[in-house]
Amino acid sequence: MGSDWIRQRAAQLRSTTNAALMVEYAVGRGLRRPDVLRHTDIGEHQLSDPTAEITLGQEYTLMRNLVSGLGDEPGTGMMAGLLCHPPSLGVLGLAAISSPTLRSAAETAMRYADLSFTVAEHEMQDHGDEVWLVRHDRGVPPEIRRFAVERDVAAIWTIQMDVLPIRLPIVRVEVAAQPDPVYEMFGAILGVDNIVYGAKKSILVGQARTLEMPMPQANPATSRYYERQCADLLQRRRNRGGISEQVRELLIRRGRVAGQTHIAADLDLSVRTLRRRLSDEGTTFRELATETVGLLAEELLVSGLTVEHVADQLGYSSVSAFTTAFRAWKGQSPGHYARLHRGRVAARV
Repeated sequence: MGSDWIRQRAAQLRSTTNAALMVEYAVGRGLRRPDVLRHTDIGEHQLSDPTAEITLGQEYTLMRNLVSGLGDEPGTGMMAGLLCHPPSLGVLGLAAISSPTLRSAAETAMRYADLSFTVAEHEMQDHGDEVWLVRHDRGVPPEIRRFAVERDVAAIWTIQMDVLPIRLPIVRVEVAAQPDPVYEMFGAILGVDNIVYGAKKSILVGQARTLEMPMPQANPATSRYYERQCADLLQRRRNRGGISEQVRELLIRRGRVAGQTHIAADLDLSVRTLRRRLSDEGTTFRELATETVGLLAEELLVSGLTVEHVADQLGYSSVSAFTTAFRAWKGQSPGHYARLHRGRVAARV
């Protein structure tokens, strides 16, 4: 794991919902809001705006302030995790709870984990009659790892209790933390006696057969719709930030396809420098231009413009050229997309 990977992960965009929940918890524990937000560059107005976004690095800083302010007490993260409920997951929560089975819900949550409350990475492993939820804390600063582990375990339990009629049977829990009396709450929360402390990785072990349990609110069509919203949101976030965001804003402002040379000039950069900086952020001008024009096309079609007007607005030489490009983006014709989505507001978190 290199420093470039750590920097890229810290730059990932996230909803402010998780930050707002942690600030709410910290204030409830007696900390001052300005102290919790110190050095985060998070404005208080952002915490009440569900569409606002911050970076994972900003969330790390907020967690450091919280942990430092409360004296790094064991169990702090568990109490914070009890505030997490499905609505705080936005479109990811809707995609998961409408999944056909618990396994498909878990797989959806893993696939779009960057839209969730967790700051770590997780994977689901099948081991015969057991299924393991394995946590990877690489990239998470050591000083907040215990808080983050506790918060995620408590949040998983809280969300599971909200959406399922029963408590899932947990066979074993391995925790990457040293024993403490407060961790007896782990057993009470999860209903498990077998807890291993000081493990290299934190792991929840359950019975594989429980993953085939049908979800109470299962609706495959709804699940597919919201999973698509998750994919679109995640892609937009990954392609924004830094110079990528500036390029995207310029493309939107022009309202049509703009050349790389013109955009570089607007930013007072050479084309070569623009390419290098976009590469450092894991994208290219072509990818940003394609994404931006695609999003503009969707918005214009949903707003009620005809396919002909949208093609002209975006600078296409013909309707057929625009239709071909749109099919490549969305897998359907622009006319069909307009009929399906006209009048709808894009889901946001």
